[in-house]
Amino acid sequence: MSRVTAEDVARRAGVSRSAVSRVFTPGASASRDTTERVRRAATELGYRHAGYRRRQPEQATIGLVVSNVENPFYAHATKCLSMALQARGFDTLLLVEMETVGTADAIVARCLDQGVAGLIVSSAATVSELARQCERFGIPAVFFNRLPNDAVSNCVTSNNFSGGRSVGEHLVATGHRRIAYLAGWEYASTQRDREAGLVAALREAGLEPFAREAGDFDYTLAQEATRRLFAGPALPDAVFVANDHMAFACMDVLRHELGLSVPGDVSVVGFDDVPLAAWPSYDLTTVTQPVAQMAEQAIEVLVAQIKAPDTAGRRIAIDGMLVLRGSTRDRTADN
Repeated sequence: MSRVTAEDVARRAGVSRSAVSRVFTPGASASRDTTERVRRAATELGYRHAGYRRRQPEQATIGLVVSNVENPFYAHATKCLSMALQARGFDTLLLVEMETVGTADAIVARCLDQGVAGLIVSSAATVSELARQCERFGIPAVFFNRLPNDAVSNCVTSNNFSGGRSVGEHLVATGHRRIAYLAGWEYASTQRDREAGLVAALREAGLEPFAREAGDFDYTLAQEATRRLFAGPALPDAVFVANDHMAFACMDVLRHELGLSVPGDVSVVGFDDVPLAAWPSYDLTTVTQPVAQMAEQAIEVLVAQIKAPDTAGRRIAIDGMLVLRGSTRDRTADN
């Protein structure tokens, strides 16, 4: 296959060769329309402009892609990843994904412009598309707490299935029988695996989830989902929430809107163990994600991929731990 040239991009975009050069020259002027057309054409053709260069690992800039920065888990993960990268001498380019069409294209274009050596991706929304784009352009990438829908991408996660199972086993063992589930974003691998673990544990005990709603990993949507879960005459005696961020929303609604006691009337369990979970206001039982260990593993995998691009992809799942706090109680004496 012949190398894609600037002339090819110019023809595809319907602009001049000099316009392509201006788009990819730092500080040069190009209209927004021209820039969008050129970048779109470059992405479609797989073009790398002359200014692109990838530095060696010990001199590298690593791109860090995040999305839901309101979620305290990702604030904590970003801090851990940034500190671990800095400790190894890497520069970090923070790329905040927005909910817009073509985000994966924009991220890849920025990476090509900046000459990043590789990416660590903790975003959920465009994970599979971004995996395809990284493979296409030869950008080494590791997906952090994310599993793209392929068998070749590098991934480092906590063991979400076993974490969900541990929640189910704990709630059953402590006498809960009406166990509801508040799901996250339906297409996220973390969401699917945590729910699958819960359901497996419940079915082993002869139970099914008592009720289910989705909050899309969003605080406001989780509040609305909690109201729906508790709208009927028969109420859950426990709620497993797919992450801590939504669990806080759930507890706020239960306590301050519905007048229910946590854990007196209903037990609540989250997932992530963000620092806020240990605060007395929530005292949340949750599954801890070993973020610092995950960050170190992600960087190790990425550096290996940068040094040897033909290295086979690795999938690493690190076990977390159920942390028992005051948002759950033993109900066996009630049954």
